Amino acid sequence: MMTKKIRKIHTDEFKKEALALAERNGVSKAAKELGIHESQIYSWRAKTTKKASTSQREAELAAEVAKLKRQLSEQADV
Repeated sequence: MMTKKIRKIHTDEFKKEALALAERNGVSKAAKELGIHESQIYSWRAKTTKKASTSQREAELAAEVAKLKRQLSEQADV
């Protein structure tokens, strides 16, 4: 009979601190110190990077949309 392994759910704060520790000491050392797999840290880092780049791209697009709206408004006034 197989038993179901319970997964530990880490808080966002824990993940943030783990990434900071990995940045300072290296992924391998941080993973050993925290008792987690290195792959978890790499996964959290990739998700954080993706989220940051998506947010940056959204901000760039919003600025471009605002600029185009101003240009249309100015041309409509002419």
